[in-house]
Amino acid sequence: MKFTAVGDIILGRRIQEGYKGYEELAPIIKQGDARFFNLETTLNREGECYASEFSGGTWLRTNPEVLDDIKKFGFNMLTFNNNHAMDYGMDGFLSTLEAVEKSGLVHAGAGRNLGEAAAPRYLDTAAGRVALISFNSSLSGPMSAGKQTPRMKGRPGVNALNYDSYVELEASEFDQIQAIIRKTGINAEMEMDKRDGYYGGVDDSYEMIGGMKFVRGDRTQWVKKCKKETLDRVEKAIYEAKLQADYIMVTVHSHMMGEDRFSSPDFFKEFCHYCIDAGAHAVVGHGPHLLRPIEIYKGKPIFYSLGDFAIELYNVAIAPEDFYAQYGLTSDATVHELLKTRSKDFTIGLMTKPVMFQTVIPYWETDDEGNLLSMTLYPVVAPMDGKKCDIGLPRLATDLSYMDDFLARCARHGTRFQKNEDGTFRLV
Repeated sequence: MKFTAVGDIILGRRIQEGYKGYEELAPIIKQGDARFFNLETTLNREGECYASEFSGGTWLRTNPEVLDDIKKFGFNMLTFNNNHAMDYGMDGFLSTLEAVEKSGLVHAGAGRNLGEAAAPRYLDTAAGRVALISFNSSLSGPMSAGKQTPRMKGRPGVNALNYDSYVELEASEFDQIQAIIRKTGINAEMEMDKRDGYYGGVDDSYEMIGGMKFVRGDRTQWVKKCKKETLDRVEKAIYEAKLQADYIMVTVHSHMMGEDRFSSPDFFKEFCHYCIDAGAHAVVGHGPHLLRPIEIYKGKPIFYSLGDFAIELYNVAIAPEDFYAQYGLTSDATVHELLKTRSKDFTIGLMTKPVMFQTVIPYWETDDEGNLLSMTLYPVVAPMDGKKCDIGLPRLATDLSYMDDFLARCARHGTRFQKNEDGTFRLV
């Protein structure tokens, strides 16, 4: 079986006629039987949907026809299970879902209830059947899909990767936190609610400050770990897919970082390993807008983040009043002025960082059991300046210097690549 995948595609407009990236990249992507991307925008027409009171950072939307442009690259699988899925509220989410369903592209991770969002989706190819399962740990507001009950409809939304996050403190430090809380009375209302049965009832083993949970423990550390119900859900989905499919791909959207922006937190690694242990044949990460290492775990690839394949954050055509208000403006200003203010005259932000425009397309082959046989990386970059119709759209990289740092990070995971004469890199 052959696979290709990319990370985030963030488009704010149609791709122009004559775009040279198609002829460079489509043949690479089409080598795969299964060809995946993350759609990081909502699909709806101007004025059609209300903007949500929250966003994934920027309120992203574009017209549904952009899927026709993306399909020209050759992709056949996607998810839009990411932190922007609800930028335009429930209507925008359902509009995106309907457009994706009409496109004929196989998708997973979003649905009209949790059962739909968590279910494997299947791609049939001449080489075998591929299951796609998608999770998201970077949620804003009420994005999680809800489970149906015998008498209650499920809630539309995304398949969430839920995790516990708390600060464990040594006894003396925990006592200090409690003393401050008691002295200031900042949790008086919460304590009353706990006594009335809310927040799980009376429980003196933890305290809350500003939404952060502190627990009494043996040592001081910030703990993040996957919730059991999330692990059970992915295990169930993989078990179901084993009957229906030859190969299983899990994708995960996460912005969380480990010791630096190029590393993933421990709970994310735990989840990826758990997926492989449960029977997945590959895990594809996306979300942090840069390349993170590749790990080969038990003969299966884990791509901790494939970065941005396309990024057009300056092509926002309209914005809600909430967006303007964040930067001391009103909607009487232009979007130009809004983005200029946010970026301090276009000197800060994602669109100013070269690492956000550098990525790779991995092409890998497996045997009939799903074990990795080979992998080739194709370096890809998007221009940060030049003609505005080209900024943020991917092209084959000619300057490969950025690959040195990326390959060094892969090597720290025991994954090594060797450069080929044509500028690609093969797994050794």
